[in-house]
Amino acid sequence: MRYAAAMFFRGLFLPWVRLAGLWLFWPAVVVVIWGQLTPHPPPAAENQWDKAQHFIAYFGMALLATLGWGRRGRQIWILLGLLAMGGSLEIVQGMVGRGAEWLTQAANTLGALLGTGVAMVYLAIPRSLVDDPPRD
Repeated sequence: MRYAAAMFFRGLFLPWVRLAGLWLFWPAVVVVIWGQLTPHPPPAAENQWDKAQHFIAYFGMALLATLGWGRRGRQIWILLGLLAMGGSLEIVQGMVGRGAEWLTQAANTLGALLGTGVAMVYLAIPRSLVDDPPRD
C-alpha cells in the first residue's frame, strides 16, 4: 500500500501532473481572456450559468498554476495574480460592450481560492502519507 501511494504521489505521476500544470496554464489563460473580452460571446456563455462558468475557469487556472509552480511561498502570488487578472478583465469587459459585475468577480475569487486550496492539499498531504516518520 505504501509503495502504491509513493508511486502515485511521489513517483512517476507527480512530475507529470506538475508538467501538465505548467503547460496547460497558459492556454487556459488565453481562453479565459478571450471568453471574457469577446464582444459577442457564444450563445452558450450567455445563460444563467455565467457565474458557474467563471468559477470553473478560475478554479481550473488556479489548480493548474498551483500544481505547476506551487512551491512554498508562491501560492499567495499565484492567487493574487489570478484575482488581479479577474478584476482587470471585469473592468475591461465593461469597456467592450459587456457588463462588469461584482458577483462575477466573486465567482472568480471563489474559484481561484478553491482551486489553489485543492492543489495545495494534493501537494501537501501526499508527503505526510509517503514520508517515513522521524526516527528517535
